[in-house]
Amino acid sequence: MNHIITPTDIDGYCLSLRSDERSAGTVAKYRRDLAAFAGWLDGRGATKENAALWKAHLLERGYKPTSINAMLSAINGFFRFMNWNIKVKFLKIQRHLFRDPARELTREEYTRLLTTARETGQERLALIMETLCATGIRISELRYITVEAAKAGRATISLKGKIRTILLPTKLYRKLTKYAKKQKIASGAIFRTKSGKPISRRQVWYELKRLCQTAGVEPGKVFPHNLRHLFATTFYKACKDIARLADVLGHSNIETTRIYLAVSGEEQAKQLDKLGLVS
Repeated sequence: MNHIITPTDIDGYCLSLRSDERSAGTVAKYRRDLAAFAGWLDGRGATKENAALWKAHLLERGYKPTSINAMLSAINGFFRFMNWNIKVKFLKIQRHLFRDPARELTREEYTRLLTTARETGQERLALIMETLCATGIRISELRYITVEAAKAGRATISLKGKIRTILLPTKLYRKLTKYAKKQKIASGAIFRTKSGKPISRRQVWYELKRLCQTAGVEPGKVFPHNLRHLFATTFYKACKDIARLADVLGHSNIETTRIYLAVSGEEQAKQLDKLGLVS
């Protein structure tokens, strides 16, 4: 059967993703990936063989295995949506034992970013960073930080068909309440644009990258998800309970949580030295 991928089919798939409450960022990425695959096919039908060839093509182009698997996830989901009996295998990736220090945001760098944001009058950005880092929420979950949540000291997050409640640290919910009052926001999302809409992931990303230059922090280390990583490592050091951390982060699989707790190569070397097994 000649399975041709059409723009209408892609639109239908993206609509189904939105119905499943997938984030706007995820839907946009899946759309780009599908468009890239359809462009590569150049009018040919989608088959298991062609999908495998596209995977090989991406490898030859130098794409990272994790990026390739993310793109394969998009087209596999599309194939299921279309009820096409096609599935391409993911690349097998060994779990990373060490964090890349070049992309690891330290506690000191985080503090420097906060200080710089405040000194340059970026109160909203500083509070967004504190909210992400003190709760471990995803950037897509920032819209659930509402005036009502700040007053209650907890926020209920509904994403990807899962609902969880997170607690807000006392200092944080007091800051949030004070900020909302100052901005004359009586209800709903606290972090908004001038037009009143919840601030977008893209806007937060842009403001963080711009802040890096002033703060003297390597831009490759500064992005919203790294604040979630910093929360995870700090939380685990305090409680040593990976199952509890998985619940707080909203992970259904502890193996996902383990990725957040990978140590740097330098830390691992120090731990091995402390064993004293070499005379």
